Amino acid sequence: MGNSETRFIFVTGGVVSSLGKGITSASLGALLESRDIKVTIMKLDPYINLDPGTMSPFQHGEVFVTEDGSETDLDLGHYERFIKSKMSKDNNFTTGQVYETVLKNERKGDYLGGTVQVIPHITDEIKRRIIKGSKNTEVSIVEIGGTVGDIESQPFLEAIRQMKIELGSERTLFMHLTLVPYIAAAGETKTKPTQRSVKEMLSHGLQPDILICRSDKELSQEAREKIALFTNVEKQSVISLPDVKSIYKIPIQLNSQKVDDIVTDKLRLSSRKPQLNDWKSVTEAHTNPTNEVTIAMVGKYMDLKDAYKSINEALVHGGIQHQLKININYLDSETIEPNNVNKVLNGVDAILVPGGFGHRGIEGMITTAEYARENKIPYLGICLGMQVAVIEFARNVLKLKDANSSEFDSNTNHPVIGLIHEWMDSDGEIEKRDESSDLGGTMRLGSQECLLSGNSLTSSLYGQNTIFERHRHRYEVNNCYVEKIESAGLNIAGKSKDKNLVEVIEINEHPWFVGCQFHPEFTSNPRDGHPLFNGFVEAAKNQKQNRLNS
Repeated sequence: MGNSETRFIFVTGGVVSSLGKGITSASLGALLESRDIKVTIMKLDPYINLDPGTMSPFQHGEVFVTEDGSETDLDLGHYERFIKSKMSKDNNFTTGQVYETVLKNERKGDYLGGTVQVIPHITDEIKRRIIKGSKNTEVSIVEIGGTVGDIESQPFLEAIRQMKIELGSERTLFMHLTLVPYIAAAGETKTKPTQRSVKEMLSHGLQPDILICRSDKELSQEAREKIALFTNVEKQSVISLPDVKSIYKIPIQLNSQKVDDIVTDKLRLSSRKPQLNDWKSVTEAHTNPTNEVTIAMVGKYMDLKDAYKSINEALVHGGIQHQLKININYLDSETIEPNNVNKVLNGVDAILVPGGFGHRGIEGMITTAEYARENKIPYLGICLGMQVAVIEFARNVLKLKDANSSEFDSNTNHPVIGLIHEWMDSDGEIEKRDESSDLGGTMRLGSQECLLSGNSLTSSLYGQNTIFERHRHRYEVNNCYVEKIESAGLNIAGKSKDKNLVEVIEINEHPWFVGCQFHPEFTSNPRDGHPLFNGFVEAAKNQKQNRLNS
């Protein structure tokens, strides 16, 4: 079955969700990659949705967009930040997608009229997708969403049980994350939840090879031995993973407990010693900053920080490059009005307006963009953040008082932002849509070529005039207004490959004002940062310095 060389590490979680399966998988991937092993990471989601693209950020957090234009789980963002391999549509699938494929096959007659069942049809499709997403790699780390014991993840667990039998123990390894809580009233660390979690695993026919024990603080040797005894896991494979200040420390943490040695031994992989200097540099800069800046993030989903996960991390990466601590003020754009904007944004070093959809909170974002423009505060507008900057400029500089996006006001006399009806995709094909198109899967998505003006701030940050960045949007700057906007001092600093779509705007008479239609946060990583975020953080540092000196 499958590629005769690929080894599989299946990552599950128990007791509670949000233990950090994604970050642990990504960190293990980084460790193996540092040993020159070719790695990919997959996320299997138990929900029925066909993709996260139409799911609420409040429920699901951010939608991460891959190079090939797939809307995927935010964990794929962790994977790309930790390892150098790029994710694709094959690295994430849902129960809904599995059932959809099986039902289509059944309607085509592929099962010759036989009864369609969870075993073998659903489990076979899960295994097929795991194999497909793992091709051309030495190790595939497969993260299973949810917790062991959830009714919806049972087909996934059954599929990986079968893979263990089919491939043998030298090509499959089970890593299980559990919670080891500290009960303050008793002054004791409790191992029973971990024991129960492994018992649940065993009921599905799965024996963990490695246990990652999540806790507030380091586990004692006694606790690890007790867990090993009651879970049938070798004690050196019971790994203590307490909370850390920087997630980028986790590869080093896992290495200190020889997790990579355990994995390579069990899977019989020959490799060099791990090269961890870059991770040591990252954690050093992250945990020992020399200064700090405050950045206001004005958006619509502030109750859930995961809605902007990649942006949060990209700002941290920019901070790492300049050895700065980044303080983010999360501000709900609905609370910002012309009469309070001075008070709310006073003293911040920079302002970021992220992406989003729908009209709620738009006026607060427009007011924010005006404040940044007039007060010469560094501004980075991403996707919707660029669009509100254009609307603000049209209203207050061009004096087109009702300027708006047709997304928010279909009757506006000045739709400076409008629905894109056609665009060229990365293969040079023309894609089309109209107002009646489904919400899901009809956006301009994925990595696209962008041409930067040679004399722009943006091109100097990138150090080149042709870049590739990822998109996720339906609306664009209306070309009918481009000439007027430019003549009034808003510089179009980047356009699409066919030069039909506005990609980057800058304000000439401003120290640092950039709006981009794409999402640079998706391609940022802790080792290098990202040109736009590195520049933005540096601008925030300069702004703070100038304020202190004045």
